Amino acid sequence: MPVSIGIIMFGIGLELKFKDFHRVFLQPKAVITGLMSQIFLLPALALGLVMFWPMDPVYKIGIMLLAACPGGTASNLVSKMLEGRVPLSVTLTAFNSFFILFTIPLIIELSYNLFGQEIQQIDLSFWETMREVLFSVVLPVLLGILIGGSLSDNQRSKIHKPLKYILPGVLLLAVITVLFLDKSNRNINYFEYTPLLIPLVIFNIVTIMAGFSISKTLELSHKSSFTIAIEMGLQNSVLALYIGDQLLENKDISLIAILYGSFSLITTFGLAYLLKFKFERQR
Repeated sequence: MPVSIGIIMFGIGLELKFKDFHRVFLQPKAVITGLMSQIFLLPALALGLVMFWPMDPVYKIGIMLLAACPGGTASNLVSKMLEGRVPLSVTLTAFNSFFILFTIPLIIELSYNLFGQEIQQIDLSFWETMREVLFSVVLPVLLGILIGGSLSDNQRSKIHKPLKYILPGVLLLAVITVLFLDKSNRNINYFEYTPLLIPLVIFNIVTIMAGFSISKTLELSHKSSFTIAIEMGLQNSVLALYIGDQLLENKDISLIAILYGSFSLITTFGLAYLLKFKFERQR
């Protein structure tokens, strides 16, 4: 998965320029909106769902953990495929990778206390996480920008078309490997967990629409609005799976990440496309 992420981010970087990030930092309203939505609104929406939806407490903790793991490379790629604000998406991914070091342990502890489970402490290594973000996200994007900047416009246009198919293919292969070929996940009967899939689909749709609506309310551009909507809908399921499986050592908690990752890429892409298409028809 880290290698796949690096390849995807390098491909994204090939079509970006350093000046593309100027607006992100000179006009940080979209970044702040996206970060606040992911850090505060996502867990609030998840809490509202699990408080009223009948399910075992351990699954409620799994949904809260999922909400505590926002963004990821998939959101960067979907933003690129839908011609959203890719620099905004990449920036949100980078910043979130720092903030989750503090928010994930807090949300997990609160969830265990709230739903009556034995408290499980987790320790996310700051330097290890930062190193992974550096080598799988930041450096590949920088390398892609530098190499892309040395190409002529004609050369850049030639690589654009194959990248449209190669990068989604790499992501799809990685997701299939993690969700269906990994020996700890491949025996899951998804039809058996339909009662859990229903609230997860609702969570996916509600978070996308919430991100889009709050961005529009704050008068962000349409590109920024559906980019933030994508960020809200695509959680970092791989990270949630790792925490649930390796750190919390609870298969029921990690199951939530597996189920969400099995459909969220498709549903998020589809709904974000509808939001983008509706705007373009109105222009």
